[in-house]
Amino acid sequence: MTEGSMGNDVSPGDPAPAATAGRVRGQRMRAALRAVGMLPVLIILCILIQLACIHYTGQGRFMTVQNLSIMAQQASINIVLAAGMTFVILTGGIDLSVGSILASAAMVGMIVSKQYGLIGVPAALLTGLMFGAANGALIAYIRLPPFIVTLGSLTAVRGFARLVGDDLTVFDPNLSFAFVGNKSLILIPGLISIPWLVVIAFLTVVVCWLILKRTVLGVHIYAVGGNENAARLSGVKVAGVLMFVYAASGLLSGLGGVMQAARLYAANGLQIGQSYELDAIAAVILGGTSFVGGIGSIWGTLVGSLIIAVLSNGLILLGVSDVWQYIIKGAVIIGAVTLDRYRLGNGSVRI
Repeated sequence: MTEGSMGNDVSPGDPAPAATAGRVRGQRMRAALRAVGMLPVLIILCILIQLACIHYTGQGRFMTVQNLSIMAQQASINIVLAAGMTFVILTGGIDLSVGSILASAAMVGMIVSKQYGLIGVPAALLTGLMFGAANGALIAYIRLPPFIVTLGSLTAVRGFARLVGDDLTVFDPNLSFAFVGNKSLILIPGLISIPWLVVIAFLTVVVCWLILKRTVLGVHIYAVGGNENAARLSGVKVAGVLMFVYAASGLLSGLGGVMQAARLYAANGLQIGQSYELDAIAAVILGGTSFVGGIGSIWGTLVGSLIIAVLSNGLILLGVSDVWQYIIKGAVIIGAVTLDRYRLGNGSVRI
């Protein structure tokens, strides 16, 4: 070997350049996936379901104005819950209690409304805020794991919902805030109107986006999710941030309870809100928010919620049984977590 050739050239069989190129390609693909998000998936899913409806039922019932309006209303409650879940997951946490909090808020709202009219709405919101703040206090100040705290709340708060209503269905045909779930905001009389459920969901997304992208609090939420210890050393009040995200999740769950009760004119502590936390988590992860925290957006969550709604609505139109709907939704959640890990490379999930 000559002196000038020592250590200069890499042999063609050396795997290092190929491995480096592979890593670069993987990073570029993940960056592209984050930039585009799941919007193409939503569009393709809509097209496939429309074609399937035409093929199997002979009718293109999916892409109709009436069905799209129904689907938007069905998605609205999950959008509100998922917005609160986005705050939580951005910090690297989880909230399994949102469905139970929704049930408790709906029950309280119905009971108070029967006696005091529209006072039922703030009562429901306050109920959700109270339970969310309780979760936040246990996680932020006592330093209990979010998974364990909210898993316990899932059961305990569901018990409260059943207890406050004597384990009965509360029904009110003259519900004072029923317009929320059954009326529309009229933009052009006789031509254009938007259901109040959709209006509330959209305003919720806008407010959450403003908090995350236009306030110091939003920066701190991302910082805590990115690296909690570094955020604390940088002067971020981590406990206050955690209190906020869980309280916000509870408050929005309370809002979801108002929306659900208004839609049904009724609430039941045992049945209402069952498994809603799974749909909310799936929507957030499908929308690009990472389970390890620090990465995600509220608009991505909106797209993820719409994917869940489109999937549920399409399966119903195609006559798929409830059993298979659960199986498919479970597969979607697993796929969402798999996608999350791919986006992060070799990241691990923190609960």
